[in-house]
Amino acid sequence: MTTIKDSVHDHIEVAGVAEALLDTSAVQRLRHVKQLGTVQLVYPSANHTRFEHSLGVYHLADRALGHLGVEGTEAERVRAAALLHDVGHGPYSHNIESLTHRHTGKYHDDVGGLLTQGEVGDVLRDHGLDPRRVAGLVAGEGQYGQLVSGELDVDRMDYLVRDAHHTGVPYGTIDHGRLVRELVFVDGELVLDEGNVQTAESLLLARALMNPTVYQHHVARISKAMLRRASERLLDAPDISAEQLRRMDDHELLVALRRTETTGDFADRLRTRSLYKRAVWAEIRDVPSEVFEMSHDEIRAVEQDVADDLGLAVDDVIVDVPPKPSMTESSSRVMVNGEIRRLEDQSPLVGALRTAQQNQWRLGVYCPPEETDRVGDVAADALGLDVDGALVSTVSHSVHATLDEFN
Repeated sequence: MTTIKDSVHDHIEVAGVAEALLDTSAVQRLRHVKQLGTVQLVYPSANHTRFEHSLGVYHLADRALGHLGVEGTEAERVRAAALLHDVGHGPYSHNIESLTHRHTGKYHDDVGGLLTQGEVGDVLRDHGLDPRRVAGLVAGEGQYGQLVSGELDVDRMDYLVRDAHHTGVPYGTIDHGRLVRELVFVDGELVLDEGNVQTAESLLLARALMNPTVYQHHVARISKAMLRRASERLLDAPDISAEQLRRMDDHELLVALRRTETTGDFADRLRTRSLYKRAVWAEIRDVPSEVFEMSHDEIRAVEQDVADDLGLAVDDVIVDVPPKPSMTESSSRVMVNGEIRRLEDQSPLVGALRTAQQNQWRLGVYCPPEETDRVGDVAADALGLDVDGALVSTVSHSVHATLDEFN
């Protein structure tokens, strides 16, 4: 058994197959992938990694299995899946996942190839585990896959607490101990036991508060968009494939960006925090419905048109259209008066949080600071935005100059 001191869960005891997996290259690589990507440009202490998060998920999964009375091979499969659930992440976590998915068709939880081949596969088989079944658990398959990837998974419980701890933001400090203790299986479905509507609401509320404060902070979004654009340019280089990019760690990606002529400027800007600024910051009600339906290529065409109109390079204009707000946690199941109910059907808080999500959503257009006035007007027109409602041009420049001084 190996005992590891953790900043969130104190001492984590790692044994069995998980202990054997710790020193595989796939798991050790996670030491060099930041949990929150570019969020450290907002919160300087947010330097925690996917490695420590994976340890935390393993720890909570182990506790949940003990509470649920799951033992033997099934428990070992879940422990392995918990430790390995993030090995498919590319550099900077989710920041460039949409890009690599377009080229490879794989998201971070598509880990079948990583688990069935090489060192990890050998370790799993040596411990009597089928790598394909472990990969299925990572993808949330089956009854026990709900513990690793689902509305009440231990992944979410760890990252909320861990992200709050390392950013210094208090909103993610859920009672994960109670959440783990109150998990039960009812007819193969993972639910919270009787008397835990408020416990489920706390998980929902924590995620809803962390989203605008940390995960969707405007500086994090701008730097993420810049990193994604730089990585897209990197794939235009003849000697780097999307699969190679997907398997890089953070340091390797930055080195590749700095050594490539077409991405060197982006690398320098990210390294020195000389970031683009907001030329447009539009609310959801000011965005035409057809904008949400635009493909990646159509958005790139808008960027090209705006840049051409203003005599700028196309990479000087970045249009950032997030998906429409969603709240998967609202479908969490809780036991109420002996029956399973969806949280959204039981809690009036869900409706209020959905409204808050709608109000917090923003479409962004980013560009070099000296071009915000010009880009704002042209981009708003190109996208058909309600200019009176959207924050654009000279208004955005003066407001952002003040905000960005502190963020």
